Amino acid sequence: MTYNIKIIAAITLILSGTIDAIAIEEAKYKVIKKEDKFELRDYAPHILAETIVEGNLEDAGNLAFKRLFRYISGDNRTSDKVAMTAPVAQQATSEKIHMTAPVGQQRINENWAVSFMMPDSYTMQTIPEPDDPTVTLRQVPARRIAAVRYSGLWSEKNYLQNKAELESWIQRMDLTIKGEAIWARYNAPFSLWFLRRNEILIPIDVDMGKINKEQP
Repeated sequence: MTYNIKIIAAITLILSGTIDAIAIEEAKYKVIKKEDKFELRDYAPHILAETIVEGNLEDAGNLAFKRLFRYISGDNRTSDKVAMTAPVAQQATSEKIHMTAPVGQQRINENWAVSFMMPDSYTMQTIPEPDDPTVTLRQVPARRIAAVRYSGLWSEKNYLQNKAELESWIQRMDLTIKGEAIWARYNAPFSLWFLRRNEILIPIDVDMGKINKEQP
């Protein structure tokens, strides 16, 4: 199997929301309010593997995917330390990381930050360190998110239209935006456009202590 075929297969698995047998882990959240296609959610803390790329909205995800896929496929360092002996041994090994959904994409200045959510089984102390310096790990605290879900093509037009609708709903709900919008995708690129699950996620200003307390 060539590298390109592996990439295509990985995209299918990591983004497909229709293959129940794979049981892809998704970001955990609790719905606080729902109105039509809009939701207010409380997300649990999680870790992101993230890379920054240049390019337009539609191309940035493709540019970043290879870096992130290499990382979860074993392009990382796991250090096994043995204490209380002489000498202390340290061995570097590679570790494969299970795929998760969604793939997130967020505007950072003039670039895009594209990320994979890491499985809940890891902490910042146990997750393997990337070999690629352009891939970084980031702990995301509990936060409240306004979300809109839509289907359709992965186009800038669809992104901007749904982002504007979500921002209008946030204003109508008398909420305050706290951060850049995130474009979240759950399906393979070749999935039928009308079956795709896409979301725009916008962080909302709220008492973080309250969110932590309310999380199950």
